[in-house]
Amino acid sequence: MDVTVFGGTGKIGRFVVRRLLDEGHHVTALVRSPEKLTVESDHLEVIVAELDDEPAIRKAVDGADAVISALGPAVDPFLRSGPLTRAMRTIVAAMHDAGVRRLVALSTVSVPDPRDRPSLVERLVPVGIGLLIPGALEEVQGISEAVTTSGLDWTLARMTAPIDIPSNGTLRAGFLGRDGVGTPMARTDVAAFLVDQLTDDRFVGAAPAISN
Repeated sequence: MDVTVFGGTGKIGRFVVRRLLDEGHHVTALVRSPEKLTVESDHLEVIVAELDDEPAIRKAVDGADAVISALGPAVDPFLRSGPLTRAMRTIVAAMHDAGVRRLVALSTVSVPDPRDRPSLVERLVPVGIGLLIPGALEEVQGISEAVTTSGLDWTLARMTAPIDIPSNGTLRAGFLGRDGVGTPMARTDVAAFLVDQLTDDRFVGAAPAISN
């Protein structure tokens, strides 16, 4: 499968790229800093560009079978909101124009899914995030809106606390208050879930919360 990856040099995105290559896919990664890519392969094509470079985004998407976005904002109280949201809208438009239907993207549980039955604490999470890192929350919400209103075959994976631990082979995916989803999750397992959605249609048109 030909898969285009955005955010491939991030803490989760680099695991996405490696897993795709390990599974034999051809990967096109649009990155700003290619030196941050920690893997080399004949099946990896790198496009060096900023996320506001619309022609480069269209070039990256053209010919793909699917797109995975590991884009996410930095945890920074002074973050300016907007660029990642605009990039996701450009990605969606490029996918429509290129006839690419499958989109898998990353988000957080600060964005709700209609199937959630959140507890009071879970309802307060986005409130606290909005107070501490408002720009990051706006970006997460903007990315999620661009994905969920895209009209594509989308899946939005919502995580809570990604951590750097080895994969433990345990995965929970579902909806808050209904499926016993926990909090922490190994970044390598987050990446595995994103890649697995390429051949799994259980969560098409849904935003499952995920954890170990």
